[in-house]
Amino acid sequence: MAQKPSIPKGTRDFSPIEMARRNYIFDTIKSVFSLYGFQQIETPAMENLSTLMGKYGEEGDKLLFKILNSGDWKSAVTHEALDNATIGALTSKVSEKGLRYDLTVPFARFVVQHREEIQFPFKRYQIQPVWRADRPQKGRYREFYQCDVDVVGTNSLLSEVELIQIVEEVYRRLGIRVSLHINNRKILAGIAEVIGQPERIIDITVAIDKLDKIGIDNVNKELLDKGLPQEAVNALQPILHLSGTNTEKLDQLENILAASETGLKGIEELRTIFALYAQSTQDGNLGTYEPCGLQVELDLCLARGLNYYTGAIFEVKALDVQMGSITGGGRYDNLTGIFGMPNVSGVGISFGADRIYDVLSELNLYPENLQSTTQLLFATFGEQELLYALRWAKALREKGISVEVYPEPTKMKKQMGYADSKKIPFVAIVGGDEMAAGKVMLKDMHSGEQQLVALEELMAKMGI
Repeated sequence: MAQKPSIPKGTRDFSPIEMARRNYIFDTIKSVFSLYGFQQIETPAMENLSTLMGKYGEEGDKLLFKILNSGDWKSAVTHEALDNATIGALTSKVSEKGLRYDLTVPFARFVVQHREEIQFPFKRYQIQPVWRADRPQKGRYREFYQCDVDVVGTNSLLSEVELIQIVEEVYRRLGIRVSLHINNRKILAGIAEVIGQPERIIDITVAIDKLDKIGIDNVNKELLDKGLPQEAVNALQPILHLSGTNTEKLDQLENILAASETGLKGIEELRTIFALYAQSTQDGNLGTYEPCGLQVELDLCLARGLNYYTGAIFEVKALDVQMGSITGGGRYDNLTGIFGMPNVSGVGISFGADRIYDVLSELNLYPENLQSTTQLLFATFGEQELLYALRWAKALREKGISVEVYPEPTKMKKQMGYADSKKIPFVAIVGGDEMAAGKVMLKDMHSGEQQLVALEELMAKMGI
């Protein structure tokens, strides 16, 4: 008995209709990226593990898909090593490559490798799949597409503002109501300093980043389990419960972090970003730093557990659907430094296409005309009519009209059913009488209206 076909958990097939919807998302995002002067690049699906490891924190390293070395990979491992070696040591012997975890680290590698070929500041976008060995669940996949936009080679906070504007424009075009949450890694470092745990910044950020998922009690438990003293966890609580407007939160933070130079720098950066964004809006209130248009919220629990962020960090959530983050990113001051090119600052965000797809589906926000790209179907009664239709189809395609010819002169009901199933708006029916007149019978599938037309008239109907 043949094995039932299947695909790995956390991956998906996409039908033609689904692909039309995905391309709608990609095309919308691409068009906005291009408006801001970003250029497209691509990088390989696999990278050297030396490129990937150590860039995503301990948890991220565990989620990397490793690729076994080709050939006799077992020859690199002795029986003794197999029995006694750690997982990390064993992996280094049998695997040199891995599937990319995100697009940011490969981008940093790209910048360094091609530094002589690119102009700084370098503005790139990249739309490709990434892979993570995560537990599949609603809105979380092991293979998914990211749509990244980054600018490197400038410290200007105007770049952060442009990214906020890009978020606003993309989701306006898609019709999704969203909120953008923003924080600053310098503020988080300042918090770690004032509670007396500066060396535990990674443990603190990883834990509080889970606040929305596991709740404050479990976050506190995780911090204690990682060795933070109770007094430090207690000192953290007022910070996690700050409330008010963005301006009020920053004012409160300024008092709390008065002893931390790093924390105060983060506050200053956020004030600048809010002010610039407010000024970029038509009726922005320049005094309060409350952005107009897009809902932007200072969220001190936002940490984004990736080690390379150093400044502003972003996360976008849909307001009308219970879904995780659909866009996220931030500032990284020295990501290229790990590849031998220090002091190159960058900032970027990533749109999660698969989660955006699910949001649009749940809210039924896709345009109706995505069902088919075919504008016209030729339906025929016989072999001679089929050849006649082929000549017409060729002429129409040369004019840029998307045309199909039903491949066999079968029952007209079947051919019409095919047009209905693909949402093809027009059918050109070809029989003996139509051939004799040098015309076709054009049927509007929406209204049911039929009209005998010549080729020039048909082209006019198709908008030529």
